[in-house]
Amino acid sequence: MKIVQIELGQRSYPIYIGASVISDPALYRKHIKGRQVLVVTNDTVAPLYLDKVLQQLEGYQAVSVILPDGEQFKNLEVLNQIFDACLLNKFGRNATLIALGGGVTGDMGGFAAACYQRGIPFIQVPTTLLAQVDSSVGGKTGVNHPLGKNMIGAFYQPQCVLADTLVLGSLDKRQLSAGLAEVIKYGLIRDLEFFTWLEVNIQHVLDKDQEALAYVIERSCRNKAEVVEEDETEASVRATLNLGHTFGHAIETGAGYGEILHGEAVAIGLCLAADLSRRMGWLANNDVDRIIMLCKRANLPVIPPKNLTSDQLIQLMSVDKKNMDGEIRLILLKNIGCATLPIGVDPKLLHSTLENYNH
Repeated sequence: MKIVQIELGQRSYPIYIGASVISDPALYRKHIKGRQVLVVTNDTVAPLYLDKVLQQLEGYQAVSVILPDGEQFKNLEVLNQIFDACLLNKFGRNATLIALGGGVTGDMGGFAAACYQRGIPFIQVPTTLLAQVDSSVGGKTGVNHPLGKNMIGAFYQPQCVLADTLVLGSLDKRQLSAGLAEVIKYGLIRDLEFFTWLEVNIQHVLDKDQEALAYVIERSCRNKAEVVEEDETEASVRATLNLGHTFGHAIETGAGYGEILHGEAVAIGLCLAADLSRRMGWLANNDVDRIIMLCKRANLPVIPPKNLTSDQLIQLMSVDKKNMDGEIRLILLKNIGCATLPIGVDPKLLHSTLENYNH
């Protein structure tokens, strides 16, 4: 088992990475203070892992709530089911919430924990690669609004994260590839050596080689840990973790939540950001080609859906947390391994990227 520590003073916590960490009762008990536990999961993950988690909670007042699975259900209405379960079971402020599932479950469970009685402890048990390398780490929680993704939420850190490499065995190929978009992102924004490693080893990850998966999760978490420790609430450098996400969120919203996976939209966003960085005079043609090729080899899409126009995407991009005074601000690349902070760009260049981008 590998342990990556997130150092945030009193909000510090460990990420446990390894085979069967989901089945280690000691890891749960170390981070549960009271006797009441609510396991929040979804109808895809519950048949696979809910009983296994509940078995580790013998002696606790443990109950579960099973949400519908999918980005389209990441909203305030479904969130209320978590609050209903807490209230019906008379949970107090020393109750612990366990979020068992992918990024949607983790985001909603964490946000519910942040809000219920103004904050109760929670544990992340991510079951997708995307959640293990990104969304379960760093304390971003929230839900979507019809006009914008993740526009309602809070920064709220978990007590710990249990990233079990074995659960990825049940992940389908599309979901695994979606997680690799966030992995590639770490290489692009701050870790050229990791990007190069991925170019050589991407097939081992796609084949679910346990050693390769553990390495990818640990290295991604260490990259994110260093960024979050420096800037917990995204006042500066943490914004670089959003490379490709302004494009990606617009694509998700425009296509309709659930139509395109978050990681797929991010992969398209990474390629669009690379193209725009080239137009800014920073990336060479070969750099852009390397980024596109790695995304393709990870079985990820690299162009936006044809039914979304550039004008639609620009309108959707205007609703983004990085924007300032109505100006779209983007994370771009100076080179592979070095990202910019959010910057405004010439609208003509942005429009050219969206209008002409075609590989």
